[in-house]
Amino acid sequence: MLRVLRKIIKKLIPTSLFKRVEPFGHLIEAIAANVYYGFPSRGMHVIGVTGTNGKTTTSFMIHKMLTDAGYDVALMTTVAYGVRDDITPQIAHMTTASAPLLQKRLRDFKRAGVKWVVLETTSHALAQHRVWGIPYELAVMTNVTHEHLDYHGTFDAYLAAKQQLFVVANKHGMRFGVVNADDPNAQYFIDAVPDSISYGVHTGQLTASKVKLQPSGSAYIATIGGDEYHIHTQIPGEFNVYNSMAAVAVGRKLGLTTEQIERGIAALDGVEGRMTTVDAGQKFSVIVDFAHTPDSFERLLGDVRKTTKGNLVVMFGSAGRRDEAKRAIQGEIAGKYGDIVVLTEEDDRDIDGHEILDQIAAGAEKSGKKRGKDLLLELDRSKAIKLAISKAKNADDTVILLGKGHEKTIERADGEHPWDEVAEVKKCLKSKK
Repeated sequence: MLRVLRKIIKKLIPTSLFKRVEPFGHLIEAIAANVYYGFPSRGMHVIGVTGTNGKTTTSFMIHKMLTDAGYDVALMTTVAYGVRDDITPQIAHMTTASAPLLQKRLRDFKRAGVKWVVLETTSHALAQHRVWGIPYELAVMTNVTHEHLDYHGTFDAYLAAKQQLFVVANKHGMRFGVVNADDPNAQYFIDAVPDSISYGVHTGQLTASKVKLQPSGSAYIATIGGDEYHIHTQIPGEFNVYNSMAAVAVGRKLGLTTEQIERGIAALDGVEGRMTTVDAGQKFSVIVDFAHTPDSFERLLGDVRKTTKGNLVVMFGSAGRRDEAKRAIQGEIAGKYGDIVVLTEEDDRDIDGHEILDQIAAGAEKSGKKRGKDLLLELDRSKAIKLAISKAKNADDTVILLGKGHEKTIERADGEHPWDEVAEVKKCLKSKK
């Protein structure tokens, strides 16, 4: 009911005014939900994870590490939520749940005996006060890059929203932060808390050496002071070295032993829709990932390009009613790394999908791609998957499908439709045999 009312109000008043008024509606909703559910997060230790990319995987790594160490810990992320190893897939297209749902789940967690909560926290949730009343004790920043400017307006406003996790947490007595030192905005977050651990492959208090990147995962030595952690993660990509380093820093702060940290991170065998390998007996590689920002494209495609000896086929789209400025940028990045680029729908909503594809294509053409040759446009995502897979001919080829990842619906002009990217890929691969 509240969501319907919000849509009606949004249509009746100017967008600029709505964005100024909207957060107060969410704040009232959050206060009411806290009161109704009895301020359930009080007495629990909440770890907040924010950033443009890596929030979900980092949250899963921290949760798995703490669960294996014997903590009574719950998880809430884009992909799933639950207590200890009892995790339920998240269906809604929202990273941080609405205040009523968030407080209800926190109440349920508390009744289940949870003492710790790992909560993926978005800039929208912070700017709209949806997480009001939650006493964060520890805040993690993975990185901050170009995203959500359709909502925040400017990068500075987006950055300030992210920093609120550290500011608000500090007001609740939080005395610690974990910050990616290799991010150019690191100091902005470090300055917001009395104490912190900075981490990075290149700089920071916690650093990585002897990094080995493989298709099956990564291994490296994390060093801080005189301590060493021999880390192995089953999720590939240099960006997941960063994500696991954030988990190491959290584990260290909470007093976990070296063995508990190493074992906990190694135990996570994957996160749905994050570098998910689909194997239906085909000779080439197929990967599904949620990447949908320029930074995640640069990092992920750069890593995949290094490990792909044959052709790299990249398929993706860009959501309607979201940041338009990133579309051409992503097209250019995909064109730079991919041998063949296939453009398709990705939650077009009520925006003309062909217009979106043209915007992305302009960037891909800038990188040298030519329509009808190595730049292919197919609006129907199911057909686009078939098209992308048809371009893989040899065992050394890789097809990577970006943007949907774990999501179970796809949004079109007439509403949400059921969607399962991995299932679509498997169906296509089986029909190809």
